[in-house]
Order: sequence, then structure tokens, then C-alpha cells
Amino acid sequence: MRTREQEVAPLVNLSEISEIELVILKRMKEFTLGDHRSLFHGTGFDFVGLRNWEPGDRPQTIDWAQSTLTNFTPLVVRDFEQPSTAGVVVVADHSRSTRCGVDALPEGVVGPAAARGNVLIAHAIARAIATIGMSAVFFQDSFGLVTFHGGFERLHAIRPRVGKGQVIHCVDAYQYEQDLEELRQTESLSGTLAGYLRKTSLVPVVSDFLFDDVDSVIDELARLDVQHDVFLVIVDATFAYRLPSVSAGWVEAVDVETGRSRVVSRGQLAGMAEKVRGWQDQVEKKAREAGIDAIRLGLDDTRSDIALAEFAVERRLRKR
Repeated sequence: MRTREQEVAPLVNLSEISEIELVILKRMKEFTLGDHRSLFHGTGFDFVGLRNWEPGDRPQTIDWAQSTLTNFTPLVVRDFEQPSTAGVVVVADHSRSTRCGVDALPEGVVGPAAARGNVLIAHAIARAIATIGMSAVFFQDSFGLVTFHGGFERLHAIRPRVGKGQVIHCVDAYQYEQDLEELRQTESLSGTLAGYLRKTSLVPVVSDFLFDDVDSVIDELARLDVQHDVFLVIVDATFAYRLPSVSAGWVEAVDVETGRSRVVSRGQLAGMAEKVRGWQDQVEKKAREAGIDAIRLGLDDTRSDIALAEFAVERRLRKR
């Protein structure tokens, strides 16, 4: 059972986001030093209109003159966009099952989550959001977030914006499920996401993919990939299913998503982690067969940060 302190502890805190930023800056130094062509193009940021203030907006963008017309409730901000930059929208799994985990990682594995005494699948997802977001900040790309529950049953989102504050805002929104607008869903997942994305975007889908009907989800993402650049970030969830041995011959297990219960044998319980590994292997195989790239994230935070940042940046540079 998790303590009250563990319940309110952030999945990813500000110091971890700063560490991720330093890792990305170090890995990207080769692109900013020496005789390299500039990563950025155009004459700057174009004014695209006015809108109401949202959490994560920088104070410098507030239009005080316009705000007086609304009596500063709400504040009005100026919206800018750099035409040459791309959009990055992370689609992140916010299912209840991602809040499953363990109290301690295997011996020899360290990281911020382990230091807090509880390691959840959601930690890796939140950290992936931060890593991809800070990579977007490096390129001055706009960054947004879409969250989903279960097999994409309910979708919520934050509109893409530019800046580190936006990344922090998206990470907090994922952690605490706040400041998210509900997406109006169409008949298909690809149609819903395509209708939300304003321009061609990099769309990483971050999940453990432990939900039913994953084949149809991959088919829908493949359709979206025709116009956008979609790839899967598969969080290795086997650690959460390496359950302690039990003396009972039969155990009642409950699905946290549906509330359905099922009686499983001691042998089935012991083999749960390998079953999860096999399922995720099949997800990766099906994605590649559908023309969608995939990357697996393990328990090593630093290694995962570097691998994911380099993967995302390589995709970004490919689109230049």
C-alpha cells in the first residue's frame, strides 16, 4: 500500500526536468558548435492572434492593453509561432493501470523514482513527456499533449505552445490530470487526432500498450502516420508484474481498469511478467509491420533519456 506522501509525490519533479534538459543540451552540442548549418530558419516568430491566458504561458506574452478590456479576467496573451518550426504532440497513456508498480527496483538499478520508494509505470511515461518536450524546446518547436484512458476511450489535450514553461505545464497536467480540455471524438482515432493537430507534427505515442484491441489502435495510428510522423514509445512494464511468490494455489486478481476479477493459478501469477514481455514484443512487431517505428524504454532513467532524446531528435532532423 502506498503512503499519503507517495500519493502526492510528483512523478517527475522540477529538478529532474532540469537534469533532462542538461542531458539533451550535452548530447545536442555537436549541432550547435562548429561549421554546422543552423537548425533554425526564418526571421523569427509570427504573431498569430490573441487568446485567453492559460497555465504555462510566459508573462512576457500578456497583452496588458487588451487585458484591461476584460478587466484582467481572464488575462489576454499574444500568440506567436515560428513558421519554420515543427509541432510535437505527445499522446500519453493516463490509464489507471499505469499507476501500478513496485516499492523497489531490482538491485543495482537506481533513479529518482527508486529514491522515492515507489516506482510506477507512469513515472516512465511522465519522464518520456519531459524528455521529448525538452528536445522540442531545443529546436524551438511547439509542444503539446494528448492523454488517453484505456484503449483510447477518453481523450484530453493541451494545445501546443513554445517554451520550457509549456513542457512543465504538460508534465504537471499529466501527473495531476488538470488544465486538460476534452477532445471531441469522431468515428475514428486517426480522425480525432488529425482534426486536433493544426499542422504536420511529430506524434510520439507513449504507453505500456497493455490494453485490448491494440491491433486496431496500430491500424489507426498507421493512417495518421500518412500525414504526420508517428512512432511508439513502449514502456517496459515487466517490472510491475514480477510479483512475489505466494503459497496459495489459486489467487483472485482484479483488473484495475474494468474492475473485473479472475482467479489465476500460482503458476500463471509467476509467469505474468514474461507474458507482459511477450505481449509488448508483439506490439512492437505489429507496429513495425504497419510501418511505424518503435522504441522500448527500460528502468535505467539516464539511458532511457538519452535513447529517447536521440531518437526524437533524429526524427526531427529527418523532417528538416
